[in-house]
Amino acid sequence: MRHNECPTGTPHARAHATLIISGDSVSPGFWTEYFGVEPDRQIAKGQSFELPSGKLSSRPGKFGMWAVESKDAIRSDELAPHLLYLKSRLGLPRAELRGLIQAQEAKLALWCYWMNDTGDRVPDVSDDIRAMMEAMGGTVEIDEYR
Repeated sequence: MRHNECPTGTPHARAHATLIISGDSVSPGFWTEYFGVEPDRQIAKGQSFELPSGKLSSRPGKFGMWAVESKDAIRSDELAPHLLYLKSRLGLPRAELRGLIQAQEAKLALWCYWMNDTGDRVPDVSDDIRAMMEAMGGTVEIDEYR
């Protein structure tokens, strides 16, 4: 099995990204309407939610969460195409987003999954993506695996 294949033999990307809005007051429905995009994952505080396995959680969500992923839409081992996909799909940047995030006391984060199995890969998050996230009140997080 090659390093970028799952056990079924299907190749999977060594990078992907997820934009996440989370917090106690986050209402997934609000963000779905705001962006005009159905999320890949969502949690309403106090309600059961769908787990990645497709099953319903046995416990209610501890906080609200709305997330859109690039994983199923983009096949690239580099982050740039994943980040451009999220930027385009969500119409980013949005000038009013920072205020909405603050009003809901939410957190805005761009999580970048990065497989660095060879030890020599450097995540390619451009300065303009970092600046965009900062301007909207968000953070860029690199989730690196070896």
